[in-house]
Amino acid sequence: MDKNNFCDFLFDFYELAQANGFLAEGIDETVAWFDVFFRPAKELGGFFIAVGIESVCDFINRLHFSEEELDFLRQKGLDEAFIEYLRNFKFTCDIWAVPEGTPVFANEPVVKIRGPVIQAQMLETVLLLSLNHQTLVATKANRIVRSAQGREVIDFGLRRAHGTDTAAGSARAAYIAGFNATSNVDAAYRYNIASYGSMSHTWVQLFDSEKDAFVAFAKRYPDDCILLIDTYDCMESGLPNAIAAFDEVLAPMGKRPKGVRIDSGDLAYLSKKIRRMLNEAGYPDCNIYASNSLDEFIIRDMLQNGARVDGFLVGERLLTAANAPVMGGMFKLTAIEKNGVTEPKIKISENVAKISNPCPKLLWRLFDNETGKAIADLLTMEDEDISTCKEYELFDPDYVWKRKTVSGFVARQLLVPYFTSGRDVHTKKTPEQIRTYCIEQIDSLWEEVVRFEYPHNYYVDLSQKLWDCKQKLIDEYYNGKR
Repeated sequence: MDKNNFCDFLFDFYELAQANGFLAEGIDETVAWFDVFFRPAKELGGFFIAVGIESVCDFINRLHFSEEELDFLRQKGLDEAFIEYLRNFKFTCDIWAVPEGTPVFANEPVVKIRGPVIQAQMLETVLLLSLNHQTLVATKANRIVRSAQGREVIDFGLRRAHGTDTAAGSARAAYIAGFNATSNVDAAYRYNIASYGSMSHTWVQLFDSEKDAFVAFAKRYPDDCILLIDTYDCMESGLPNAIAAFDEVLAPMGKRPKGVRIDSGDLAYLSKKIRRMLNEAGYPDCNIYASNSLDEFIIRDMLQNGARVDGFLVGERLLTAANAPVMGGMFKLTAIEKNGVTEPKIKISENVAKISNPCPKLLWRLFDNETGKAIADLLTMEDEDISTCKEYELFDPDYVWKRKTVSGFVARQLLVPYFTSGRDVHTKKTPEQIRTYCIEQIDSLWEEVVRFEYPHNYYVDLSQKLWDCKQKLIDEYYNGKR
């Protein structure tokens, strides 16, 4: 079985059409710089968890064009010279990215690309496809984990996912963001994630009685016995029959039940009654699992109402991120190189929020020396090194009179090399390692930044030099000097 059986022909046609044109116009080797960044998404709170660059690395490392694919493109009217270019394709770009699991903020580069424009442009779709959805799921998953307040949270969304590869990548993203396990066997196999499974209503309905179904299941899986108790009536039959199965099958074996699950009704109310009955029956260690279209808000409300749930199975509202199903990832040109000189590029818009930040940039995060908490993020030009600064003046790039000098901090560069001259140079980490890193990085954010509603505005500032360059380009455009 191929663990990496992903599609290898992930391009929007216009990317190949433009690449064809670049070659025909003789500008294919023009060195270009691009940024990938996210637009604000208030439904997801104040920050995002960047995940998905590993899928991009896998794609690039396999990137080649078969004769069948080349013939398909030939039939679409692309030039024979371009077909030959693709036949001999060799990737030579440089790529920097934030490590997977890093909390990031709107409008800051999470991936930076430098290379021949014909190559760099061709990565747009796979970058946005991979980072948009996996970042979306990871961000949503972490909100759900935090709402569960240390209780077990399990990915149960495979059957609601929008495609097979989406499902596996989503399970990995959720695990990185803090989920404990997945029902997705493919993802558990690929990424060494703990798997979860109990029973469905079908199991119960196929037996002559509910008790017979529970007894059979307990005999079959005595070490991992979780019974679904709401097929008929949760309190009148489901739970009493489950307790009977525990007494008759597990107790004589010296085994303890792992749990019961409820999938309908008032979950908070039922969980309290179930907990009481399980305790009275001698099973205080039997967990209660809840499922049924859960998300961070429902889980939070359940716990505020005293729910006695030990684990939450979250599916459709995780993998589809129902309240924010689209992540606004962008891929924008920031500069080109001509005769050894870097020429900044900017995207202008009447919507001020959509004016891009030009130039090749570095992304810094400033951490307070005493608390270890993140103070702000800073975008600078590539030739600016603030790692040795004792103090630094930050200012709001929109309201420039708002300024603050900070000291007693350490500045860390967030963008690290992934590809150098087309060669993969990054160290691949396991989902477990990324998960640990992710938790550590989120802990470095103040509680006010990570709260669900009305999070504190975490500052992503520009250096004075970068701001001046951006303003100069805007002025030149509106003064007709472009």
